[in-house]
Amino acid sequence: MKLSGAQILMEVLKEEAVDTIFGYPGGAVIDIYDELAKTDINHVLVRHEQGAVHAADGYSRAAGKVGVCLVTSGPGVTNTVTGIASAYMDSIPLVVLSGQVPTALIGNDAFQEVDIVGITRPCTKHNYLVMSVDDLAATVKEAFYLARSGRPGPILVDIPKDITKVFTEYKPVGEVKLKSYNPTYRPNMKQLKKIVDLIQQSERPIIFAGGGVILSGGSQELTELARTAQIPVTTSLMGLGAFPGSDPLSLGMIGMHGTYRANMCTSVCDLLISVGVRFDDRVTGKTDAFAAQSQIVHIDIDPTTIRKNIPVTVPVVGDCKITLQQLNQLIGEVELGDLGQKRKSWLQQIEEWKSTKPLAYEQGEDAIKPQYVIEKLYEQTRGKAIITTEVGQNQMWAAQYYFYDQPNHFITSGGLGAMGFGLPAAIGAQAACPDKLVVDIAGDSSIQMNSQELATAVQSRLPVKVVILNNGYMGMVRQWQELFYDRRYVCTTMDCAPDFVKLAEAYGAVGLRAVKPVEVESVLAEGLAIPKPVIMDFVVEKEESVYPMVPAGAPITEMLLV
Repeated sequence: MKLSGAQILMEVLKEEAVDTIFGYPGGAVIDIYDELAKTDINHVLVRHEQGAVHAADGYSRAAGKVGVCLVTSGPGVTNTVTGIASAYMDSIPLVVLSGQVPTALIGNDAFQEVDIVGITRPCTKHNYLVMSVDDLAATVKEAFYLARSGRPGPILVDIPKDITKVFTEYKPVGEVKLKSYNPTYRPNMKQLKKIVDLIQQSERPIIFAGGGVILSGGSQELTELARTAQIPVTTSLMGLGAFPGSDPLSLGMIGMHGTYRANMCTSVCDLLISVGVRFDDRVTGKTDAFAAQSQIVHIDIDPTTIRKNIPVTVPVVGDCKITLQQLNQLIGEVELGDLGQKRKSWLQQIEEWKSTKPLAYEQGEDAIKPQYVIEKLYEQTRGKAIITTEVGQNQMWAAQYYFYDQPNHFITSGGLGAMGFGLPAAIGAQAACPDKLVVDIAGDSSIQMNSQELATAVQSRLPVKVVILNNGYMGMVRQWQELFYDRRYVCTTMDCAPDFVKLAEAYGAVGLRAVKPVEVESVLAEGLAIPKPVIMDFVVEKEESVYPMVPAGAPITEMLLV
C-alpha cells in the first residue's frame, strides 16, 4: 500500500493510540494537517507553540501517556524550546513533531529554516531529522518508544515538507528494539537485601520520594512500604502525590520551601531511602550538610543520577515501581519486630516539630492571605482536583497548603521553573480528564506569560479554572529583594497588569474577583461550579512571603520561619 509521508505519520499515530494533539499549523506542516483532519484524532488549537508543549506536558502527566504536539518550522518550532526544556528537566514523555523546509533547501538559509535538531540537542532525550520517507514510520515509532521507556523524556522529530508529500510503500513497523538502548528495569536483589537490613537496623528512617515514583506508577508500592515499615515520607516538589499528603506519616515537601519537620528530619535521620529523585539543589541546600550522618539509599532508573550530587551508601538502578514491589516482597519475608515501639521516639519527635513549627499564617479581616485561598480551595474541592501551577510564590503555596493524596494531581514545572506553564498545562490535563475538575493556581505575573491560551480553553470547551493570587508583584523575586536586597524592589512591581475579570470576558470566559476575606469562599464556590473557563482574581496581601525559606547555599535545616 502506497501512502504519502503525511498519511504514514497518521498511521503511526493511530498505532500509538494517540487521541489528542496540541498544535499550531503552518506551511511546512500543511500536508500533515490536511491528513490529520481525516482522522479521529482530536486537535487542540493553541495560540502559541510554547502553550502547545506545556499542554502536551499537562496531558501526559494527567493521562499517564505520551503527550504529542505538532508545530511548523522556523519560529513555530523555536517557540517550543522552553516547553521542551521543561519536560526534559521533569522527565515527561513527549513527542514533538515539527515541520522543516524541503530537504533540498536545508542548509541554504531558506525561509523559516532553523537547525532545530542542533538547538534542542541539549534539552531532548533524543531528536531526529527525517531525510527519507522510507525512514519516517520507523523513526516516529522509535520516538514514542524512547519517550516513554527508561527515564522518560521529550523526543523531537523534524520532518521536511517534501517528506510529507512523497509516496512510498508502507508496512507497519512492529516492535521497536534498539541494541544500544537497554534500560535496567529490574534491580539487583543483593542491593535490595541490603536495604532490608538497613530498615531493620534503623531507628530514625525517612523515605524521600520524587517524580520518578509517579512516572513509574509506583505510588501504591511506596505507600505500602512506608506503612508496613512505619517510615515517615517526605517528597520533592515533583513527588507531591506519590504518598498521600493527608497520611499521618507524611512530612510534606522537603527543601528550600519545605516543611520544618521534613527539613529537620534530614539532620538526624539514620537512614534516607530516596526513590525516583535527583537531589536537586532546591532540595539539598548545602550538599555537604544534607543527611550527612545518614546511610543513603538511592533508587532510580537512570544510573547517571546516582552519586551525581550526593554520596550514596546503597545505589539501586531499576524502575521505581518494580523495585518497590520487590522490596516489599522481601520485607514481607522477614521479621521486622515491633516497629511501633522501635520508631516511637522518632515519630514523637516528628510530631513535636509538626506542632511547634507548623506551616502557619494569620488571616485577618482586611487583606486576603494567599494561603487562605489555597486552604479554602482544598476544602471546596475536597482535595480531588487536578492542580496545575504557574511558577513562583503561587507554586510554593499550592505545594504547601493543598494536600495531594493521589499521583498525577499536582502538575508543575519543577526543574526549569517556566513561568506561563500552568494555564496551558491545565488545558492539557482537562483534555486528558474531561470529567475532572482542573484548577490552575497562578500569580498575576506568571499568568500573563501565556494568558492567550484562555482562548484555546474557550474554543475547545475545556472548562479549566484559574485562581490568580494577585499581589501586584513578581512575588518570589520581590521576596528575595525584601530579604536580601534591603527591599529595593527593582523591576518587580507589576503596575500595569490587566483587569483579569475583563480579560476573561474578552475571551468569552467568566471573570470573578474577591478583594476581602469574606468574599473568598463564595467566589470559589461560584467559579468552580460554572461549566466553562473561569478566572478568579483574588487580590491578596501585597508583601506576603513564602515560609519556611532556606537561603541559597545554606543547609536546609537553617530556615527562615518569619
